[in-house]
Amino acid sequence: MNETTNENPVPKDSAPSQPIEGAVPDAPVKWTADQVRDVLRGVFDPEIHMNIIDLGLVYGIDVNDASVLVRMSLTSPGCPYGPYLIHQVKDTVQSLKGITSADVEVVWDPPWGPLMMTPEARLELGFDI
Repeated sequence: MNETTNENPVPKDSAPSQPIEGAVPDAPVKWTADQVRDVLRGVFDPEIHMNIIDLGLVYGIDVNDASVLVRMSLTSPGCPYGPYLIHQVKDTVQSLKGITSADVEVVWDPPWGPLMMTPEARLELGFDI
């Protein structure tokens, strides 16, 4: 099953204070690629001080039941924070309730450039838009 349901996605360490009406106790949590993308907005490039989604570093997210594959690039092949960012992405996705496997694939095609950023990110970083 590939990202078809949207049942109460919450991080593993988060739980609702009140039971949700009609919710099935201990029902499996199903994540969509968009939901995982939103969670990854919390991962910041420590050099640029902007999240990896707005920077355009995440090229794709595949969700298959409890497994997630994130395809991402780096600002350059020699990016000194590359290993750190890859580790942060994997740990962030792996920490989601119901996710048992998270992998990160670094891709270089297409090469990352400022046009990959959101218009807001380009404006904030001083690129012409």
